[in-house]
Amino acid sequence: MESRTTLPAATWTRDAATPPKRDVWQAMARGLRCRCPNCGEGKIFRAFLKVADNCSVCGQDFSGHRADDLPAYLVIVIVGHIVVPIALWIETNYSPPVALQLAFYLPVTLISSLLLLQPVKGAVVALQWAFRMHGFDETRPEDEEEGTLAKLNVNSLK
Repeated sequence: MESRTTLPAATWTRDAATPPKRDVWQAMARGLRCRCPNCGEGKIFRAFLKVADNCSVCGQDFSGHRADDLPAYLVIVIVGHIVVPIALWIETNYSPPVALQLAFYLPVTLISSLLLLQPVKGAVVALQWAFRMHGFDETRPEDEEEGTLAKLNVNSLK
């Protein structure tokens, strides 16, 4: 008869020395002002939507951020929730010509979207920094990819 041994289930635990928590609201406020979420002094962008590699004041590394398309989606939601009710209210109460509506709504939508895109992206990067997401987690080993489980070395019993 073959003897079977059960191994304990592998569990993930964080090191005993957990890093201090970061203030999410302060980081997002700094990100909305396009400032470094760590020190609040340095700029987070080197161009309109290009995130700097690191902060010029404190040296915080921004190269690991993954904002992707979230800022654009958030801007669409924000601008849409502002412009659409105004458009419906004006159309319902005043019924202006379509050409006049387009002459108003299109520039307002375009300008407000461009004005909001950079601060929203700064807030998203700051949110990732505050939650230690992606490249902002200094406790993760360099050779371990994010989102993958570490390979478990289980010695087989003889």
